[in-house]
Amino acid sequence: MKLTYQVQDRPKFGQVLVFALQQLLAILAATIAVPAIIGNDMSPSAALFGAGIGTIVYLLFTRFKSPVFLGSSFAFLGSMFAAFAGGVSMSLGYLGLILGAAFAGLVYVVLALIVKLVGVEWINKLMPAVVIGPTVAIIGLSLAGNAIGDLQKGSVYGEDGNPVASVYLCIICGLVTLFVTMACSVFGKKMMKMIPFIIGIVSGYAIAAVFTLIGNAQGYDALKIINFSAFAHMQWYPDFTFVKAFLSGGYEYGEVGSLGAYIVKILIAYVPVAFVVFAEHIADHKNLSSIIEKDLLKDPGLHNTLLGDGIGSMAGAFFGGCPNTTYGESVGCVAISGNASVITILTTAIIAIVASFVAPFVTFLSTIPSCVMGGVCIALYGFIAVSGLKMIQGVDLEDNRNLFTVSVILIAGIGGLALNFGNIQITEVACALILGIITNIVLKGGKKNKKE
Repeated sequence: MKLTYQVQDRPKFGQVLVFALQQLLAILAATIAVPAIIGNDMSPSAALFGAGIGTIVYLLFTRFKSPVFLGSSFAFLGSMFAAFAGGVSMSLGYLGLILGAAFAGLVYVVLALIVKLVGVEWINKLMPAVVIGPTVAIIGLSLAGNAIGDLQKGSVYGEDGNPVASVYLCIICGLVTLFVTMACSVFGKKMMKMIPFIIGIVSGYAIAAVFTLIGNAQGYDALKIINFSAFAHMQWYPDFTFVKAFLSGGYEYGEVGSLGAYIVKILIAYVPVAFVVFAEHIADHKNLSSIIEKDLLKDPGLHNTLLGDGIGSMAGAFFGGCPNTTYGESVGCVAISGNASVITILTTAIIAIVASFVAPFVTFLSTIPSCVMGGVCIALYGFIAVSGLKMIQGVDLEDNRNLFTVSVILIAGIGGLALNFGNIQITEVACALILGIITNIVLKGGKKNKKE
């Protein structure tokens, strides 16, 4: 993972624009997927705008030393559903989303203050390489099912809600994307090596477009991979969450009942998830630190990354409704492209903000079929997993204490151990990390026991 551009390097202006577009493509699908899943007329354009604003806030707090993009967090899906569902004779709707994100952001602020007071050494003791390495690997491996699932489907759906395109044609498009991406990264010259995702996505999209055009002309549904009809229903401007919240008075859903009970419901839905995401925040920044070979937990400091993530998440939700989080896809893009220039991340954020007002551009990006993004994500998620495994290269796995710790994390994470408490979900990554920490603490007092 040798870097061509370090964090503070400044590529030429034209190159920065291309690199930023690549970052945008890497994070786009997940960022706009969250509002699409939640429904309730949430705006993908507003979510993109909020992600751009949240990223800029994060960069300011981290003093432009941490090159990662913030996008819509999937961890808060259940919390967002709870904000809309009400259940206590009322719902504040969009205002509930803003309120919930504020609660979650405040958790980060409190944690940042604690870290500022006590330092980060306890983090390194609680989560040494034997714990954090396999946990980072789980972040990538836990997303493997999403990548393979996307690889097998297009973006045109029938009346039954299922994709109409042939699974085999979708796999072909996805694998073309993957192999072109890998070929550019391995065999390409300097510039081609640094934008493999753009070239791969364009190649996969072109193949999918040919199949789709033939399918539309001949009436063969199995060939229809790209949903070109999206251009007929373009959203011409971001429909900001705060506008919907305050113009409606907030009370869009149900009667105004027990406000106190509703606020407690939102508090319970958002705050525990914020603690779960805190664990993933540390894993992401440990991973990014290993890639750029600078300890971000010490400089700019974990308290600053937490403040940036938390307040950036509040800002993102204020505009787009979705709390933000640092994206593994962005970290993977940094690793594969060899470009850690923070100017690229800033430019990506600006492009995201501007693009949210350019309906044809946003719509075009949204028409990139799932199978094409699945091909890209095989590489992205794989790099995240491998970077985690690289962290345990220096760990003595002949010592059973270490061997059991790594084993427990990998099996719990890959096996999908997750806990649900109402609308609160402790993800497989968080469960694996917690179980790994406990295992490491319990076994640490044992004698070093090597396998014979």
